[in-house]
Amino acid sequence: MCRSIKTLRAPAMPVVTDEDIHAAALQYVRKVSGFRAPAAHNRAVFDEAVAAVEAATGRLLEGLEIRGSGRSSGSGAS
Repeated sequence: MCRSIKTLRAPAMPVVTDEDIHAAALQYVRKVSGFRAPAAHNRAVFDEAVAAVEAATGRLLEGLEIRGSGRSSGSGAS
């Protein structure tokens, strides 16, 4: 669905920044909503969705275990 979103887990991206997570969340919400930039009356719900996806993505990346590496994915970003 969102082909332009990069894989953020190791080893594809050894270092993931908060900006990487935000960009992926923003792209996802844009795709799902159909809006590149929402109208003023939709801005709050759009921004809330981006923040929720960012938080879920951060939890996902922190919790993933990468087999063979002896560690979790742990991006270091929060």
